[in-house]
Amino acid sequence: MLTCEAVAQMIDHSILHPAVTEDALAQGIAMCRERGVGQLVPKIYQVPAARRLLGDCAVRLLAPIGFPQGLNPPQIKRAEAQWALEQGAVELDMVINVTALKSGDDALVAEDIRGVVDAAQPFGAPVKVILETCLLTDEEKVRGCRIAEGEGARFVKTSTQTQPGGATVEDVRLLRANLHPDVIVKASGYITDIDKLLALYEAGARRFGTGYTVQILDGLAERRKQAGLLP
Repeated sequence: MLTCEAVAQMIDHSILHPAVTEDALAQGIAMCRERGVGQLVPKIYQVPAARRLLGDCAVRLLAPIGFPQGLNPPQIKRAEAQWALEQGAVELDMVINVTALKSGDDALVAEDIRGVVDAAQPFGAPVKVILETCLLTDEEKVRGCRIAEGEGARFVKTSTQTQPGGATVEDVRLLRANLHPDVIVKASGYITDIDKLLALYEAGARRFGTGYTVQILDGLAERRKQAGLLP
């Protein structure tokens, strides 16, 4: 059984809902430090404040690019990525242009991803490409995987959690089967408990975006306790 420490390191704790106030940023950072969470994802305008509050702690700072719909022109996403990295982000989660992918404009999708990857390279920052799988056919998901991998993405991510759907075991399996082993699958969207996270882990996900970090880690701790295991 996975340890609480291992699961915490795989979580990207998200504070992205627009109705969540700025107080949640300091609270989220304090929780991430206390629970050993690997990554924090604030709203993009909060990246400078998050960098200051994090200081030199080990929590990695992620920035969402083109969030949540991904419909900005490639030049805007590249500029957004450049700004976030200059402000202290060390990873980027970008939303692809779903309309372009569904319309068969693979060249625009590739340009979109390439601009962000190019901006990230001088900073050594890995890029996650969010497909928004609930809006795509299986064929479109596979095309999205191949374009993202071809343009240098280090992760492919299922969802933003802003659409009526999220990470599914079936989608994680499909993405995992259509990516090079070095490209990591991130599951995100409505991961609210340890059972869902572990099912997605078994399907091949190795990063998890969620705002339910405390519930997940507490659920795992209780499960390990019942099994007579240390946390």
